[in-house]
Amino acid sequence: KMLQRVLCTVLFMGALPSLAEVAQGHISVVLLGATGDLAKKYLWQGLFQLYMDQVSSGHSFTFHGAALTALEPGQRLMFDVLKKLACPPDESPNRCAVLKDQFLKLSQYHQLKTAENYTVLNREIETLLRQEGLKEAGRIFYFSVPPFAYTEIARHINSSCRPPPGAWLRVVLEKPFGHDLESAQQLAAELTSFFKEEEMYRVDHYLGKQAVAHILPFRDQNRQFLDPIWNRHHVERVEIVLKETVDAKGRTSFYEQYGVIRDVLQNHLTEALMFLTMELPANMSRAEEVLQSKLQAFQSLRGLEKNSAVLGQYQAYASQVQEELQKAQDYISTTPTFAGVLIHSDSLRWEGVPFLLTSGKALDERVGYVRVLFKNRAYCTQSETLRDAEHSQCKAKQIIFYIGHGALNTPAVLVSRNLFRPVMPESSWREAVGQSDLHIFGQPLSDYYVYSPVKERDAYSVLISNIYHARKDFFITTENLLASWGFWTPLLDSISHQPLRLYPGGVENQHLLDFEMVSGEVVFTLAEPVELLNPNRLMPSDYRTIQSKFRQSPLVSAWSEELISQLASDIEKTASRTVAQSGQFHLALSGGSSPVVLFQRLARHHYAFPWKHTHIWLVDERCVPLTDTESNFFSLHNHLLQNVRVPYFNVHPMPVHLNQRLCVEEDRGTELYAKEIIALVANASFDLVLLGVGTDGHTASLFPRSETGLEGAQTVVLTESPVKPHQRMSLSLPLINKARQVFVLVLGKGKHDITTLLSRVGHEPRKWPVSGVSPSSGQLVWYVDYEALLG
Repeated sequence: KMLQRVLCTVLFMGALPSLAEVAQGHISVVLLGATGDLAKKYLWQGLFQLYMDQVSSGHSFTFHGAALTALEPGQRLMFDVLKKLACPPDESPNRCAVLKDQFLKLSQYHQLKTAENYTVLNREIETLLRQEGLKEAGRIFYFSVPPFAYTEIARHINSSCRPPPGAWLRVVLEKPFGHDLESAQQLAAELTSFFKEEEMYRVDHYLGKQAVAHILPFRDQNRQFLDPIWNRHHVERVEIVLKETVDAKGRTSFYEQYGVIRDVLQNHLTEALMFLTMELPANMSRAEEVLQSKLQAFQSLRGLEKNSAVLGQYQAYASQVQEELQKAQDYISTTPTFAGVLIHSDSLRWEGVPFLLTSGKALDERVGYVRVLFKNRAYCTQSETLRDAEHSQCKAKQIIFYIGHGALNTPAVLVSRNLFRPVMPESSWREAVGQSDLHIFGQPLSDYYVYSPVKERDAYSVLISNIYHARKDFFITTENLLASWGFWTPLLDSISHQPLRLYPGGVENQHLLDFEMVSGEVVFTLAEPVELLNPNRLMPSDYRTIQSKFRQSPLVSAWSEELISQLASDIEKTASRTVAQSGQFHLALSGGSSPVVLFQRLARHHYAFPWKHTHIWLVDERCVPLTDTESNFFSLHNHLLQNVRVPYFNVHPMPVHLNQRLCVEEDRGTELYAKEIIALVANASFDLVLLGVGTDGHTASLFPRSETGLEGAQTVVLTESPVKPHQRMSLSLPLINKARQVFVLVLGKGKHDITTLLSRVGHEPRKWPVSGVSPSSGQLVWYVDYEALLG
């Protein structure tokens, strides 16, 4: 019998103690996509390594390569790969030859194309085991195929190729697991209709990289040293980096769909981030506790915004896409090939610590690392040349998990000597001996305790071993996958059309991609050189002429995020200038959705704003309680007031809720607000009024053909909105026009039609109330983003 002959041969070579130990059962491994690139480069070698490691474990194995290719050519392709398999250097040549020969005998090719093919495979496995008299322990199906094929293959396995009761099933899935949250949810729902959660092993090969895989064990084994310092009080920042020198040539069809954030940051670098930020469970050997801690770490991450990232694209990418995907010469790709993202955790341990995730193609070096840089409060009087690395507190303090390549060209763990000597498992990591001239992050290697693996192992070999041992904590659960996509998708949506910084690639990038943290955002350090601005890269709208005036008033126009930044700065300058002149600043703010991003910007990035001397007024309000989510004041409070220090008596909500009723004329709420304005605002002339524009041309809560507020002596009026809630309170147009400055903010493609219309009409406030905004002795400035202006 075939399996018995193989076992006897291996026994003769001294690999097995006895045939009785095979009683643990038989494992069938089915590799789908067995002739593809991933299988050729890594998976067959990983399966061979598993066989070498586990040949004496008590399990017997068969390996079934499968693909869509017909039997004879598929068999030929597969065995061409198997003949090139290699043993580790420390394996004896004789034993290696025997093991390789037996592995080839235990491997066979199948064409898996139809439901019937899966039924036949199942029958062949059952027949083989019956003939050999072996009990089935379990089956591993490794999906090395595109995700669009997952559902059909899953259906076939579930219906006709599951192992018998009592045997386990492990289904291994390769990324990408979706394109965003919605697609990931859809794919997860389809797979969970065929497989249980415990049967699915989603691979992120970075979790098999030895340095990454050792982050949690390192934290666990060094708790005595790390517990006091692994927190916001001691850590200055964390960098998680994967740099590549290769570009996307030959892979542009994949890259155009995914880009660097989906390809690297959402998975590889985020998993490393979780290992750093998660709380260590009491029992690290319990996979479910580890996975639950990871999930809690996800939930502590602060949401990403457009300004959380800087993006770039190497210059040759556009032409590569045009050539490989047969795109027209004027095709514009907005796919980033470089990204730097700033992430914060709001957990008690990490609040305020910046985590920088960076990756890109066509960069100056190939290297990956996780670097934890500690704060240094020391001042050393002795000269630097005399400082001892082990005792000097003025040397940099850091822990580096060096993933590979780069200057060291090997996985490693480095700990600054002035931190502590780490506990490392001697069986798997050894301390590097001898001095080296190498410098890592500006310090000689002698400044660190340096440890490298006793035996370097390929990531896929590590992960395939973990699949065999059912180590679920090395894989991505459905819950963690969706948490990751939930975190990244809002950023991906917000940057989908963001201009990218061009870079030439390689060492020529110089400082072009350097970026820095400024007020909770990241920005490129250097301005983009003019010579890199390729006209073929501009958006079509950039070719149109943008006038510096709109309706005979100054116009400021930019992409929305730049526009909001400029508007916030202009408001702060106006406030500071006014306070310097008169001691106080009266600011009237509109409601609606457009000002929300402005409120957030003012709250988070304008710490010099003279809030102490600012009075906040409402331009308009909906007739709902102020605690109602529809209330303009509620939005203003949530996004701005609760985050800045405005004196309580300087905040002036509109009195829409009096005597336990809303906007009743007899309660004279409009008169109360008018009197308050006259009492506090000199000449009832606000220093600055911020307005928006509705798609119907309304501004404040002054609507087309409104009966009140467009003219007359009233300063505060009740109006009717065509949409719910219908009743509103608003400043009148005559009062708005008394302001010293009026800024009108217009955002989004949805406002393009009304913006175009307003550029052509004159002063017709009955039809388009915003056309009546014309300060009598003040200045009007329009802030219109490109989408609203150009469509």
